[in-house]
Amino acid sequence: MARILLIEPDTMLAKIYETALTHDKHKVSTVSGAQMAINVADKKRPDLIIMELQLAAHNGIEFLYELRSYPDWQSVPVIINSLVPPTEFSSNEVFWREMTVRAYLYKPQASLAKLLRTVQACLVAVPSLDT
Repeated sequence: MARILLIEPDTMLAKIYETALTHDKHKVSTVSGAQMAINVADKKRPDLIIMELQLAAHNGIEFLYELRSYPDWQSVPVIINSLVPPTEFSSNEVFWREMTVRAYLYKPQASLAKLLRTVQACLVAVPSLDT
């Protein structure tokens, strides 16, 4: 069981993802924006972050920079699950590695099952912080 921070501004999608992840026995904290995500990350200590790049007050890239500016959050793996096509970032492989982005899922082409498989694959590679 992992602690997952889900950053999803679409309330319907957030509920669907949260339900599926909870069914897979994960503890999910769901927020709709970047500032709330920083606050929740500080309190809940997630093992994994799943996020949309299109956020209201910040864009997702700004959020990643802010997140990585905190020493405790420099290595928490991130899955991008976004409506932003990955082709907009295809030349930024170094950036994604530096930001510890483990996967980039394009929502129109990624099923819920694919998201769950990706989460599982990321968690296998990253030990839980629970002791």
